[in-house]
Amino acid sequence: MRSRTPRQRWQRRPLCPQLRQRGAVARRLLKWLATALLAWLLLTVFAVLLLRWFNPLTSALMVEARAGAWAEQQRDYRTDFRWASLEQISPHAAIAVIASEDQLFPFHAGFDFNSIREAVRASESGKRLRGASTISQQVAKNLFLWSGHSFVRKALEAYFTVLIEALWPKERILETYLNIAQFGDGIYGVQAAAGRFWHKPALDLNSSESALLAAVLPNPLRLHADRPSRYVLQRRDWILGQMRDLGGAAYLKALEKERPHTL
Repeated sequence: MRSRTPRQRWQRRPLCPQLRQRGAVARRLLKWLATALLAWLLLTVFAVLLLRWFNPLTSALMVEARAGAWAEQQRDYRTDFRWASLEQISPHAAIAVIASEDQLFPFHAGFDFNSIREAVRASESGKRLRGASTISQQVAKNLFLWSGHSFVRKALEAYFTVLIEALWPKERILETYLNIAQFGDGIYGVQAAAGRFWHKPALDLNSSESALLAAVLPNPLRLHADRPSRYVLQRRDWILGQMRDLGGAAYLKALEKERPHTL
């Protein structure tokens, strides 16, 4: 009878029960992770698609601010959030936020890579870190995510930005931004801001008032449109100049040219 070599004995030796059990657990874990990832992708796509036609009742930024006020026992804190359609908002307000925050908004696909590169170079040279977020990115962040600067949050922001740009027309993105942007402590959207600061609807905002609202967007908790500091007034004047350079409200027609489909 021919004896088996050590290699042959090893090849025919069955796996021990512990290894088989570990392999089964690993396969089940991978299957669970794949299922969870697919479910999360479908859920987020459905949520973003749904919000193309239905107005959000709140945003992640509002919920976070309300939770923070509750944790600090600020019992008088109120969220002032009044939705207005794009037709109910002054064109001056729309062009003001574009002039201030994202002048290439009608033309990019969610990311302004030139601004990102400039911000990175400024940071590397020791200058103050500049913001490079587009209006689409800010909608993604304010609507769905928490505040902060972690890699995970930035990755999710990029993911939601891609979804928003793919599933919403530009008009809807701008409309949502004008309604969920923060303009003061507990004040969200140009309709609420116009009512609180000037006792008028958003449709009646003039160019100077619109530029003042856009001027406080970098830090609406420290900057005030109704009590503008010298810095806010200087920023307002710069925004007004940019609005004129862009061609005023006529610049908004670029949204229709770049995205022929309407809401």
